[in-house]
Amino acid sequence: MANILVVEDDTNLGSGIEYSLKKEGFSVCVAGNAAEAVNTFEQDAFDLAILDIKLPDGDGYLLYGELNRIRKIPVIFLSACDEEVNIVMGLDMGGDDYITKPFRVGELISRIRAVLRRNGGESGDGVLNSGGLNINTSESKAYKNGDALQLTALEYRMLLKFIHNPQKVLSRNALLSSIWDADGTFADDNTLSVYIRRLREKIEDDPNAPKTIETVRGLGYRWNA
Repeated sequence: MANILVVEDDTNLGSGIEYSLKKEGFSVCVAGNAAEAVNTFEQDAFDLAILDIKLPDGDGYLLYGELNRIRKIPVIFLSACDEEVNIVMGLDMGGDDYITKPFRVGELISRIRAVLRRNGGESGDGVLNSGGLNINTSESKAYKNGDALQLTALEYRMLLKFIHNPQKVLSRNALLSSIWDADGTFADDNTLSVYIRRLREKIEDDPNAPKTIETVRGLGYRWNA
């Protein structure tokens, strides 16, 4: 899984991003200022950096230039300013994306995955095998017994969430976050139940007695693979 550098001087926000990304399986390192970020960047190999624009010892644009001189990696800029000139500046410098605060964590994760896919940094050409299924991540397709499953985009995202967390009990909230639409539209609790049922119908040998997606009463669901 990708290794991500988060540069954010707001301790609470940085910790929140770190927690959320680690829940998604990413490796994360948080730096609170530009100097710490450069030092950390020199010590480890990162696949993507998330840079806050306003830092106590500089700004994200200048930091981006410093990191680029060390090694080029994809970058997502964070800023409380949504003025077009700032967004254009970040993208023109070579940034891969720009997201304004406040933002939903689900949206940030979707942006991260999109940037990594474009840069070949996350399961771009991999094949996952779990629960009797084969997942071709380069095609975003799932197969059972050699037959392609007809999954919607949300069903596919939920399936990946399960596969990346085998034998773990995933709460309904954790699963809901995995099926948010990329534009930030939330799925509600009833929608989740519908998608669980549909996914079971497509992957279980007997959807009425599911063995792969197990209901853990009062807690959530577990992927048995």
